[in-house]
Amino acid sequence: MQTLPVTPAASAPALVPAVVRALSLLERLARQRQPMSMALLATELALPKSSVHGLCSTLLSFGYLRRQADGGLLIGPRVMGLAEAFVAGTDVAREFDALWSAARQQAPDETVLLSVLDGDDVVYLSARNGTRPLGLAFTPGMRLPAHLAATGRAMLAFQVAGAPQRLRPTSRLAALTPRSVTEPAALSAELALTRQRGYSVDDEGVRLGVYCLAAPVLDAAGRPVAAVGVCLNKATLDDADLARQQRRVLDTARSLSQRLGGDSPVGAATPFKPASSA
Repeated sequence: MQTLPVTPAASAPALVPAVVRALSLLERLARQRQPMSMALLATELALPKSSVHGLCSTLLSFGYLRRQADGGLLIGPRVMGLAEAFVAGTDVAREFDALWSAARQQAPDETVLLSVLDGDDVVYLSARNGTRPLGLAFTPGMRLPAHLAATGRAMLAFQVAGAPQRLRPTSRLAALTPRSVTEPAALSAELALTRQRGYSVDDEGVRLGVYCLAAPVLDAAGRPVAAVGVCLNKATLDDADLARQQRRVLDTARSLSQRLGGDSPVGAATPFKPASSA
């Protein structure tokens, strides 16, 4: 099935059909991650075999495809030059700011954050402070323990297996509130839930009364390079608002990932209610 339309919408700029087909073919192979024959590509892209043969021959000659001994086709090495050029000209903080500028949004009610991992901490690169009082102001350069911050957990959960071990815990982890997760086993369980849901949760582990959600920002290789978080006043949080914020953080992380050439993991997006702080 083609991922790019051959016929553009009336309001869209005119597209070159041959280029659209070539890009659709490359994207299909990139998703498959396995060799595909020309016949299978023709079937899945709903294109004539002669057209697919011509596209593949051209892409092979330029190195954007490579052929196995059995005739199966894979993405070729020339795409790496394009990826490297894209990454070299991309800055996640700049793209985060551009994302909000493109949306032409006023200051949000909630605080929206962008952070990256630095050792055992998260460092906040950018913050859209909300209009609702939180009792905790996030500013660029601020650091928090990665195992406590929702954005830190979002990145740790989608790293390689054994991510909690990178924090080098010997026994209990550092705490900021009585509700902070301090046991490595409990952190491992929380990271597993994060992978399942597609987003992480900090339920008053950083500041009492503050409830945060975060989702990872992935690059083209599927690696977490940052995370987007939303922080909320737990006392005023209801089920409808929680569901809306869960969708918001997933959509924002996915949009930012796509700006970086990647995509966000598709979690179960299971509604997760905060525990009572009583």
